[in-house]
Formats: sequence, structure tokens, C-alpha cells
Amino acid sequence: MFLYFLKKLDWVLIISVLLLTIIGLMSIYSTSFYQEKSFFYKQMIFIIVGFFLMLIFAFVDYRLFRNHSTPLLALYFISIFLLTIVLFVGKSKGAASWLNLGFFNIEPVEIAKLAMVLIFAQYFSIRHIELYRLKHIVISGIYTLLVVGLVFLQPDFGSAMVLVFLWLGVMIIAGIKLKQLLFLFLIGIILFAVAWLGILKPYQKDRIINFINPYLDPQGSGYHRIQSMIAIGSGQFWGRGLGHGPQSQLNFLPEQHTDFIFASIGEEWGFAGLIIIFILYFLLFFRIIKIAIRAENNFARLFCVGSVIIFVFHVFVNIGMNLGVLPITGIPLSFISYGGSNLLINFIMLGMVQSIAIREK
Repeated sequence: MFLYFLKKLDWVLIISVLLLTIIGLMSIYSTSFYQEKSFFYKQMIFIIVGFFLMLIFAFVDYRLFRNHSTPLLALYFISIFLLTIVLFVGKSKGAASWLNLGFFNIEPVEIAKLAMVLIFAQYFSIRHIELYRLKHIVISGIYTLLVVGLVFLQPDFGSAMVLVFLWLGVMIIAGIKLKQLLFLFLIGIILFAVAWLGILKPYQKDRIINFINPYLDPQGSGYHRIQSMIAIGSGQFWGRGLGHGPQSQLNFLPEQHTDFIFASIGEEWGFAGLIIIFILYFLLFFRIIKIAIRAENNFARLFCVGSVIIFVFHVFVNIGMNLGVLPITGIPLSFISYGGSNLLINFIMLGMVQSIAIREK
């Protein structure tokens, strides 16, 4: 039975993800070449633990979550509780907030992402035929608003946008009408205007304004974007080699192991290395979508779609802010950036995708 499950796993998906994590691990080692290696060793542990979590969730029948609402609601309210606690006793750095457990820092927003994917998959899989009814959009919107509001207060604008796009993306796939979608976009514009006038912090406004022209404040809010573009450009086609990127090694490039790891890889691996990353991400997204198409029920399809939306959003926004075409939001690069919470939750989602692949028709 065990060998049967191993054969049914999508190994193209697994190999693509493992190669992405190895690239990230090599970059983290390189950027800490002359510094403390703790990030490298911690990330290695996260990858090993995450891989085994993926296998465990692959062997658990995903239909347990489709047929029972109790574990989903429990996970949802646990994430609400943790997101509330982090506002009072959590630690923050930029756009990330976490709880210090001593041996491990946990970001509650990552747990919330998994909870929302599960809840949306179950809710819309049951009600997709009557999604035209406004009450279903309102009820799912309340689920979303509670989490997004708490995340926004951290403040973590990037993760809040991930959850909003997850909600909209799953509803589009489930069959929302165009006029309803346009109405939601109108509400979104109004809420953004309200947030701009009374909620967003000054540094968040500066990031949005100065991404258009970072040289308006080259030593302040535009510094990260300028250094990122310099790093990517200096790598040219073949890169400068591991441990030989001046922007990364001399700390001109900030957050080389998290937010701007893509720029660090571009500097040391060059355009050739970035092409490899794009190919691996394409394989990852393609295989999950293929599993979604083959899935035997709507819950499985919507869960795969929700997972892809989260991965694509993270990759698109992180690469966009590294290239200077999107504002800096603190979104990590999936499976490559340093960080335990994001990596472990991503592996758990992949485990459930594998569970769907194993039990497809």
C-alpha cells in the first residue's frame, strides 16, 4: 500500500518544489557567506520538516476536510485568535508580525491562508450552483473581512491583499456573475480610498508613491527598489557567481534572504538562473492545475485553485517588487525565501494537493 501511494504521487511537482528550495538554500548560504550561518541551518531544518509534513498530508484523505466542517472552523478560529494575540504581544518587522515561541517564530497569517483556502473550497463547492445569490457572497465576505481586518492592523498590507485575491479568485472559478464582480471591485476601490486617507501608515504610502519614481527618495523609501534593480542588472546573463555579488555580500541590498532573495539570485546566478526559477514555477503551477482538472469533486478543484492563487500571487508580487514594477509589500518568494511559517504551510498545502492527486479518478 505504501509503495502504491508513492507511485501515485506527482513526482514532477515534488522535484520542482525541491529544486526551488535548494536554490533558495544555496542563495541563503551565499548571502551569509561572511556572516552567521544560522539562517542557512534553520532553513534546512524547515525544508526537511516541511517535506515530511507534505508526505503526511498526502497520505491523509483530503475528503475528511470536505465532509466535516468542524476541523475547518476550528482552524479558522484558531487563526483569528492568533491574529488577535499578535496585535498585543507579537513582534513586528516591516510588514511581518509573528509570535515568539522561543525555539520558533510563528506567523499567524500563514495559518490563516491555509484556513481560508479550506473554508472557501468547502463553502463554494457546496453552493456554486446558487452562487448568484447575494447572501453567499456576503457570508464568504464576512469570513474574509474578519481575517483581512486583523492582518491589515498588524499592518501587513501584502498578506491582506493575498487573502482578498484568494476570495475573489475562488469565487470567479466557482461561477460569480460579472456584474457582482464589478460591484465588488467598486467596493474595493472605495475601501482603498478610505484606507489611504485614514489607515495606511506614512511609510506604506511612501512605498506606493515612490515605486513609480524611487529616486524621489533614494536614501529612504526608494532605496530598496534601487538596490534591487542594481543587483539584478549587474548579474547580466551568467551572474557573478555564488558569494561574489557585491550588492548582496556588502549589504547594499537589504533583506537578501527574504524579500529580495530574487534580486540576490539574479546578481549571483544571472539571467540564466532566473530562467531556471521561472521554468520550475511554471512546472509547479501547471502540475497543480492539471491535478485540479482531473479531480473528482468541486472541493478538490477549488482547493487546488486556491493553492495556486496563493503561490502565484506571492511569486508575481515578490518578483514584481524586485524588478521595481510593483510596490514593496514584504511578500516572500514561495519555497525560496527564508521563513519557517510560510514554508511549512506551503508544504502542507502541497501535501493536500498530492492527496487529491492520489485519489483522483
